[in-house]
Amino acid sequence: MNTTISNSTLKASIKHAGAELFSLTDNQNKEYIWEGNPDFWGKHSPILFPIVGTLRNNTYTINEKEYHLPRHGFARDMEFELVEKTENSAVFSLESNSETLKKYPFDFELQLIYTIENTSLNIEYVVINKSETKMPFSIGAHPAIALPEKFENYAFKFEKEESLKFNLLENDLISNKTQTLKTVESVVPLNYKLFENDALVFKTLESNSLTILENSKPYVKVDFEDFPSLGIWTKDKAPFICIEPWFGYSDTANNPGDLFKKEGILILEADQTFHSQFSIKIL
Repeated sequence: MNTTISNSTLKASIKHAGAELFSLTDNQNKEYIWEGNPDFWGKHSPILFPIVGTLRNNTYTINEKEYHLPRHGFARDMEFELVEKTENSAVFSLESNSETLKKYPFDFELQLIYTIENTSLNIEYVVINKSETKMPFSIGAHPAIALPEKFENYAFKFEKEESLKFNLLENDLISNKTQTLKTVESVVPLNYKLFENDALVFKTLESNSLTILENSKPYVKVDFEDFPSLGIWTKDKAPFICIEPWFGYSDTANNPGDLFKKEGILILEADQTFHSQFSIKIL
């Protein structure tokens, strides 16, 4: 099942499977979300929960008991319930169940709230800890922005002038090796060589937003003020770019395995609620 929301300028369509955004069009019917061609990457904008990235050996421990989670967790592969809908907004919910408890021993509710305002789609994450104990988790976004022209016609413009140091991935884990993106007035021209070692992982950034430029003109802006970390990724010769606001990232190679001690992890107290939001603005 799918749900569509709209206003006079934008229309967004969301799958109930994974509560995944799969289409964002303007009033000229121009599409801004990657189509999901499996020859490159068969997704559009998955939710990353309760981990972001990869665990060492896909394994972690809680109270010395071992559990297994796949890359980016399980929420993106589960059916969400549509719990509220208006013309320009929709609320989706996923609650813990017997299957999730085998992989992640906490009672939770995860909500995704999509709202269209003017030329922006706001995506809010709500995590409710329904357990009687503290709950460790990460959460992140993975929207793939469609790039209809030649890849090299695009560039990033970061909100602020800063040193854009990112960590390299090795076997899907965060390494200690870093590189720094070269910029001219905060602009980074796109080319596929940037991603020959997989995603660019920025543990911290001063910028709260990033604008994609098409032929030097503003195309799409992603605002991620609530999120401390950012991933940027594509596949070779793929006509999309993923701008990924994150809380958390892959394990380091020397991670001890205890989820409570994982670098970048969030800890939510019992009966408490976490909120974060990012937006995709069509320019």
